[in-house]
Amino acid sequence: MKSLLITGGLGFIGSNFIRLLLEQTDCEKIVNLDKETYAGNPENLADFESDPRYVFSLGDICDAKLVSDLLEKYQPDALVNFAAESHVDRSIDGPEPFVQTNVVGTLKLLESFKRYYTAQSEDRKKSIRFLHVSTDEVYGSLVLKIPHFQKLHPMHPIVRTLLQKRELII
Repeated sequence: MKSLLITGGLGFIGSNFIRLLLEQTDCEKIVNLDKETYAGNPENLADFESDPRYVFSLGDICDAKLVSDLLEKYQPDALVNFAAESHVDRSIDGPEPFVQTNVVGTLKLLESFKRYYTAQSEDRKKSIRFLHVSTDEVYGSLVLKIPHFQKLHPMHPIVRTLLQKRELII
């Protein structure tokens, strides 16, 4: 992949993903869109501020124009969404930010990405992706008839890794 748009990249999971990409891949451009909420820490990626492959954009995933502008400008191969409100105690005290980010924000991202995707050539459409990454606090508990960590369950970390490497097909 040449270029990625990462949302929520100052959070724990997002910043470690960006760090991994910058340290271990030949990705040409990583654009990090983050609102800098309580969950984001700019210090997580401070050592990459001068890296020409890294671009930080302060903003909200609910801002469809900003997201569309970033997609248009950087033409990413993938949009990876880590942006989420995921602290349960905060959701009890004030649920509106959780609905805005986790539901409305994700919808705005999907709509912007759909417009971007639709405008691409048929060949390009085959190679671009939208990935939504989050936790059980956003997705909810995993309720299955089989045990959560059964070896061939798609949510098991080892199985996910093998699926990503295309070494396992379920």
